[in-house]
Amino acid sequence: MNEAKVVPITDVSADDDTRNKTGIKELDRVLGGGIVPGSLVLVGGDPGIGKSTLLLQVCQRMAKQQKILYISGEESLKQIKLRANRMGQFSDNLSLLSETSLDIIESVILETKPDAVVIDSIQTMVREDIGSAPGSVSQVRESTNFLMQLAKGNTIPIFIVGHVTKEGVVAGPRVLEHMVDT
Repeated sequence: MNEAKVVPITDVSADDDTRNKTGIKELDRVLGGGIVPGSLVLVGGDPGIGKSTLLLQVCQRMAKQQKILYISGEESLKQIKLRANRMGQFSDNLSLLSETSLDIIESVILETKPDAVVIDSIQTMVREDIGSAPGSVSQVRESTNFLMQLAKGNTIPIFIVGHVTKEGVVAGPRVLEHMVDT
């Protein structure tokens, strides 16, 4: 069991050097200078707009120096590789997993200890202890909460892809946008 530990603010180190660059200048700017370890970042947009491609480009660049895990609940490993082939060379530091069970995903993350994780998409993720279907309000909310705790507890930045509805809002509970850091 983890015990809560109170730390004086003067003992906490936090400077701009703690941010990791994505290799994409505009994305780093949007993220306030790069990715903060332990942050949960939502990448939302219309279907087909390029969310997965953008994040695969981020993985491509970051994997030159860091261990990255790309988890897809929507595409097979072969589909991801076909897209990657069109983008050029990739490092062995990028690992792929096709999975929707968050229990399995958690064990893989804790075992492999990546420097960053991509979850594509939050609407496909499943908490086994929640009785509703993937993409339902309760599944999306609980999955996001689970990933937030995993990111913060292990200081691993996690990007989650969220699809946008016809109305222009991220599919799932409105609270999703408030749970993420960016």
